[in-house]
Amino acid sequence: MLVHATVDTMTAMHLTAMADAFQRQLASPQFADLSFEERVGMLIDSEWTAREQRKLQRRLRAANLRHAASLEDLDWRAPRRGLDKALVGSLATCAWVQQHHNLVIVGPTGIGKSWLAAAFAERACRSGYTAYSVRVPRLFHDLAVARGDGSYTRLLAKLAKTAVLVLDDFGLTALTGPQRQDLLEVIEDRAERASTLITSQLPVKAWHEAIGDPTLADAICDRIIHTAQVIELHGPSMREVRAKAQRGGSSGGATAPASLKPAGSASKETP
Repeated sequence: MLVHATVDTMTAMHLTAMADAFQRQLASPQFADLSFEERVGMLIDSEWTAREQRKLQRRLRAANLRHAASLEDLDWRAPRRGLDKALVGSLATCAWVQQHHNLVIVGPTGIGKSWLAAAFAERACRSGYTAYSVRVPRLFHDLAVARGDGSYTRLLAKLAKTAVLVLDDFGLTALTGPQRQDLLEVIEDRAERASTLITSQLPVKAWHEAIGDPTLADAICDRIIHTAQVIELHGPSMREVRAKAQRGGSSGGATAPASLKPAGSASKETP
């Protein structure tokens, strides 16, 4: 009866993982030889691990990542240039996030920019940081709506306090006057206070023209590039590569190399 009461008390205190571990210990004789301190430590570890996992899942849901990506699944055999293992390893430590530096990934469409950005954001979430990913056209839409319904300040505050803000597909179209001002507000709130990760088909030197207004372009680019690591990717579209590999495999031709196989095979990377 005492055991049931203890389990009920743990559950009422929201120590569900500890309660489950406690019952497993009672049901398995392998724990009998452990000391009291060891068994208590294992119970606490079970609860702590479960809570950390729940926190991680909440951060990942809030991050709004477009891809279920992780740096461990990065395909180094893909026909893509500009990605250095040492640099990726350094960025994987999330020191750039801790130091409030930025990250810029540029390259042609389909090269894997969005997937790589999601992988870096996922690593930040796993390291305890908050993240939020949004396509730049959608961000401008959300800011315009927020300006109209009175939630503009709250949305800016939410973006400002996010540790890693991923701005995907920057520069697809020239910015309008209100969009330039919105972007400056977002970047200004985050400059040297949080990290911003930007993906773009445009090289950095073309950003001034895409932003439009020289004064605002200088202000925006200075706040981003001054503390940014820039990764320039080159190569064919990964979507095209995988499509060719799938067609070759379905037609009974030679087996595609591992780096060209579709997602779900040796490599899990899906740009």
